[in-house]
Amino acid sequence: MQLLVEARRNTFKAPKPEASRLLAFDLISEVNRNEGYSNLLLPQSLSASQLDERDRNLVTELVYGTLRMQGKHDWVLAQISDRPWSEVDAGIVDVARLGVHQIHEMRIPDHAAVASTVEVARKRLGESKASFVNALLRGVTRKSFQEWFSPLADIKDPVTRLSIHYSHPEWIVSAYFDLLKDWKEVEATLMSNNIPAIPTLVAWPGFSTQEQLIEIGAEATRYSPYGAQWKGNPGELELVRHRLAGVQDEGSQLVASIFAAAAQGQSWLDLCAGPGGKAALLSSIATSRGINFTANEISTPRSELVKRVVHGARVWTGDGRHIDAHGETFDAILVDAPCTGLGALRRRPEVRWRRTLQDLRVLTQLQRELISAAIGVLATDGILGYATCSPHFAETTVQVNDILKNYPGMELVNIEQYIPVPLEGCIRAGALSLWTHRHGTDSMYLALLKKRS
Repeated sequence: MQLLVEARRNTFKAPKPEASRLLAFDLISEVNRNEGYSNLLLPQSLSASQLDERDRNLVTELVYGTLRMQGKHDWVLAQISDRPWSEVDAGIVDVARLGVHQIHEMRIPDHAAVASTVEVARKRLGESKASFVNALLRGVTRKSFQEWFSPLADIKDPVTRLSIHYSHPEWIVSAYFDLLKDWKEVEATLMSNNIPAIPTLVAWPGFSTQEQLIEIGAEATRYSPYGAQWKGNPGELELVRHRLAGVQDEGSQLVASIFAAAAQGQSWLDLCAGPGGKAALLSSIATSRGINFTANEISTPRSELVKRVVHGARVWTGDGRHIDAHGETFDAILVDAPCTGLGALRRRPEVRWRRTLQDLRVLTQLQRELISAAIGVLATDGILGYATCSPHFAETTVQVNDILKNYPGMELVNIEQYIPVPLEGCIRAGALSLWTHRHGTDSMYLALLKKRS
């Protein structure tokens, strides 16, 4: 008996997962199980790690890619699992998704993808659960990618078919069709959401220029006069490190620059400044024109972030719905409202799985309350900019129609006069409506309204 115990002890090998895959699994679990944000957690974890550049790139693809495509991976795994996939242990689900991503979406040999993933499962979940993961992934490899997904062509409902193929919840696919009215365009935007975005830099007037960004090797953006794409780590650039320039999607830059072009008067307010992307660009534009700029943000930590990039402009911390408590009015107000974020899914892969129709109902009510508060402190003849990083009909056109119906003193400003010349196919009902598949930007929305007496 003693000899048998010794024999088993000698044949057992401790799990030896690769550090890169272990980190990827830990981050995916943190995002999926504890509502972490991949765009915040990943850079922090990579900075704290000892991984080389190659392994850092691997972790980035594993994390963003697995989160992005996990709906598609679940569709495959549910067909193999001997128990309902919704009832499978969360750790098994996440590590199996990680394995399928390597098998189906990356140039990694099947045997290496399975073996390396099982080692992660052994380390984090234990031998029993790792055995189940091993069986699942071996089941995946018994069919080719084409054999797995060719049956999708037989699914008649385009919502279901595209939801599986492009790994989006069905309600998002339906929402896109409601706007685009063309299944080919819906497919194009779903596809674009699955292509990682190249980092885009933004020059802040008075502190840096687009020409300076180009001089260091960035490529000028097509529409924004402030932007340039950078195929590298922006955090390593001196201009960014010294807060003379920032990182901001071209769509967000266009929202800020178009609002600034339409805004008049001597006082501007960014009511929902968030982490400060649009506030940074708007404050620098305002300062260059001698205009007083104020940013407001409900979260104290995020207000501190805003203070770092607005170069001394005033920053308030408080609920934008009670902005009238300050007793001031403004000549131009941007309401960059909290929204579902459906326009930025290529940058925030987990958002597609977190948002629900219930969230939409809550957010649209919050948007209406913020709009009402902004109108209350908007000066006569002032400009209101209503923006979202979502194209959803309920968060965009419906909200603007409600403003025009409920506030007779507000009128829609034709935004076309402020649109950069090369930008086409971006007007919806008199407002800016960008699409990732058309413009290569996040799918941003901006409506301009003027307050009459």
